Parts: sequence; structure tokens; C-alpha cells
Amino acid sequence: MNSPTNDEEEDQGEIFLDENDIIHEIAVDDEDLPDAGDEGGSDDDEDIEEADDSMHIFTGHTGELYTVACSPTDGALVATGGGDDKGFLWKIGQGDWAFELQGHKDSVSSLAFSTDGQLLASGSFDGLVQIWDINSGNLKCMLEGPGAGIEWVRWHPKGHLVLAGSEDSTVWMWNADKSAYLNMFSGHGSSVTCGDFTPDGKTICTGSDDATLRIWNPRSGENIHVVRGHPYHTEGLTCLTIASDSTLAVTGSKDSSVHIVNITTGKVVSSLSSHSDSIECIGLALSSPWAATGSMDQKLIVWDLQHSLPRCICEHEEGVACLSWLGASKYVATGCVDGKVRVWDSLSGDCMRTFSGHSDAIQSLAVSANGEFLVSVSLDGTARVFEIAEFR
Repeated sequence: MNSPTNDEEEDQGEIFLDENDIIHEIAVDDEDLPDAGDEGGSDDDEDIEEADDSMHIFTGHTGELYTVACSPTDGALVATGGGDDKGFLWKIGQGDWAFELQGHKDSVSSLAFSTDGQLLASGSFDGLVQIWDINSGNLKCMLEGPGAGIEWVRWHPKGHLVLAGSEDSTVWMWNADKSAYLNMFSGHGSSVTCGDFTPDGKTICTGSDDATLRIWNPRSGENIHVVRGHPYHTEGLTCLTIASDSTLAVTGSKDSSVHIVNITTGKVVSSLSSHSDSIECIGLALSSPWAATGSMDQKLIVWDLQHSLPRCICEHEEGVACLSWLGASKYVATGCVDGKVRVWDSLSGDCMRTFSGHSDAIQSLAVSANGEFLVSVSLDGTARVFEIAEFR
């Protein structure tokens, strides 16, 4: 059939096709048709799903995750806790095994294994600390006292004494073997946001939202020193860590400053000032006199403590929420608000690896006892395990 010219089309007006004009009929499934709202049907328009670099994902929780701890003696055993009022014990690579830490009536805010790996302490915003026997999996005891939520829990480095800081401005210490109250440390004027025993076990350091650091004698309960005012922090403390020789405490604050305090004298010996937003985490290197600090200003800074100067500044796309040195190596890992986990070389400041998989902010990091795995927990409700053996 010859095609009509443009003039013929105009003369004929509308043109209609009848059955004789159909050359070939093709059946089309409705599912193959684009939606009415689609402007294009190509695969190029679809969002590309981001890679997941984790080798194990724990999905037992039903809410946001806040805390993770790895056993110091079992390279596979991990504890996680979060906003679903639950804690779980689970094992890396064993997706069919999980033990629920039941009993808390509010978010599980902190978890810590005893130094010998035999006990696990879980602290909650319900004001209770529960002690779990790892070998039997049973609840050993429930420790009461604080009048508000638990901010953190820590173990004595040489025994089964457990320490906890509370939102009610107090710090409590118990003997976990005997389920016995030992001491209550009062003096802070606001929530006790961070704290720990010194590595020699002879002293306790606690930091508060009242912008003070307090140094205590754990036996007598005496408040040995109160560190506050100029040249110390002007806003609440967010984190602290203590040198392995028990002589210095390094503290971070909402005011973006980091200070080093002599525990014996209670004097500020140095200030580290390069951040411009709240300090969220601090870690001391095991093999060198260096500290790492992470901040909401999107920076990880590695410091030379002998000269109180930055060795390197590692830029992130969003705030740094948590960090962990990878054993005694030169590498430090950061967990970030953008859901990424990054591994940095503290000598060069280079980002050696970026681990993807989480879809929301990282809240806590922990390294397995064998140094092979890094575990991260996130507001996305999952815990993810990344292989880090190459960075040992």
C-alpha cells in the first residue's frame, strides 16, 4: 500500500486503520508495561543499591542499636544492646545462635565484659545493671541503686567489681560476685556521662555534664580532686580515657576541647585545641604516645601527646560518633553519622578502607579479641561485622 502524501492526508482528514491494515500482532503482559507515572522505563533510572561489605549481619533487634562489646577471651562472642530494651549475645559467623538478655524495661545503653571474660554487665535507662554469667548464660544478679538511667558500665581491671554512672549525677560500685553494694560516689551536679577505673585499679575518674572531672578513691569513696574552671572545659564532658600507666586522663567535651589531666595532682597539663564541634570519642594508641579524637566537626585528629600537636587530620563527610584503635597497630577505625566505617593509617592520615552496609548513623564500635573482626552497631537496627585481619 502506497503511503499518502501530506497533501492527501490533509484532504482525507482523519485516517482510520481496519483489520486489513494489521501486519503482525504481539501479545504484551501488563506487568511489562511502564506505570502511568513513569517518565521512562529504562534500568538506568533505577537507584543502584549500595554495596554491603559486611561478612556477618545480626538482625535480632527490633529497634535502634546503641552499644556493642566484644568478649576479651572469645574471638567470636559479641554483645549488643539498644532501644528495643533488649540485649543479645551472639557469635560472629554463627547466624543460628543468639541468646537474649531479658529483663530490662528501658533501652540498653551500655555493655561491658569483665576482664577475664566470665561476666557481662548490661546497663539500662531503667536504672538497673544486670550481670550475666557467660558460661551458663544465666542472669547472675541484678544491681540496683541509681535513681535514673545508666549512662555507662565498667569493670575493675583485676576483679569482679563493676562501676556505673547514672543520669541522677551519682556513680555506683558493686561486687558482682556477691551481688553486694560497695560504694556510691556523689558530688557531680548533673548526669555522669563517662568514667572508668584507672588501669591499676587504684583510682576512679568520672566526667559529668556539669563540666567537671572528679577523681575518687574507690575504697574510701573520697573525692580526691575536682577538675573544673579555666583552663578546663566550659561545657559538659562527653568522653574520657585513661593512660595505661594510670597517670593521665584525657577528656573531651561538648565545647570542642580536649584536655589532659594529671590524675595524681588533678591539674590540667595540656590542652588539645583543633576541633570546632563536640568531641564524641577518644582513644589512646597502645604502641605509641598518640591519642585519637573524633568530633561532630567531621574530623578525626591523631595527636602527638608529647608535643600536644596534631599528627594528622582525617576529614569525613559527616560527624565522627565513635572510634577504636585496631589492637596495637597503627590503624584506627571510625564510625560515622553517614553510616560508614572507615579505617585510617595514623602515620599518613590516609583512609585505607571504607566499609559500607549500614543505612543510618553508627553508634559504637568494638574489635574482636583475635583482632580479625570489627563490629559496628547503628541506628538502622543492625550490627555488622567487617573483616580487618589485613590491618593487624
